[in-house]
Amino acid sequence: MATDGQILRLAQWLSPAYPVGAFAYSHGLESAVATGAVADGAALTDWLADILRFGAGRSDTIFLRAAYEAPPEDLPDIDALARAFQPSAERRTETTAQGAAFARVTAAVWPDDLPDFTYPVALGRAARLHDLPLGLTARLYLQAFVSNLVSAGIRLIPIGQTEGQQVLTALQPLCEEVAEVALTETLDDLAGTSFLADIASMTHETQYSRLFRT
Repeated sequence: MATDGQILRLAQWLSPAYPVGAFAYSHGLESAVATGAVADGAALTDWLADILRFGAGRSDTIFLRAAYEAPPEDLPDIDALARAFQPSAERRTETTAQGAAFARVTAAVWPDDLPDFTYPVALGRAARLHDLPLGLTARLYLQAFVSNLVSAGIRLIPIGQTEGQQVLTALQPLCEEVAEVALTETLDDLAGTSFLADIASMTHETQYSRLFRT
């Protein structure tokens, strides 16, 4: 059972106020909206559900678990695999820039010995250093990940704030389900089949008008 202090620590780390720059990234959603692939709240829900099940939602959770459970000497190899697993240059920037920012701020505040890993690897290692529950860390990470993309969808499609909260609420059970399953898996189980989202992140690199970095 997580203590109040552990819950509050994770809420702080995964809050939009924690300066990792998550607001600047759309994970390819901006390109999907520009092409008409995501045009309303229902399409946004489906798009994000696929990313959770078959894309970064699942794979990031596997990397988070691996980093949480690994001895320190294995972390560079896990991080190298996390970087290699990114399907595009922008997605690599998304995870490395947020991970570096998270490591920098966390090490300055507590302080911790936390290298500039990719975001899920940095979070997994930090959670281990602070003795935070792995399951809760994974669930709140996925909730924060989806919340950021819903926020991007609100601005891009656009949809209203209330509909955005309806999308997020609809995806909460899936965040729990993906975390529960992914936390039983290892790096050998890594796979990614959210191909449209991956392609969207590639086409975004040359998109003429952009609000987001990815």
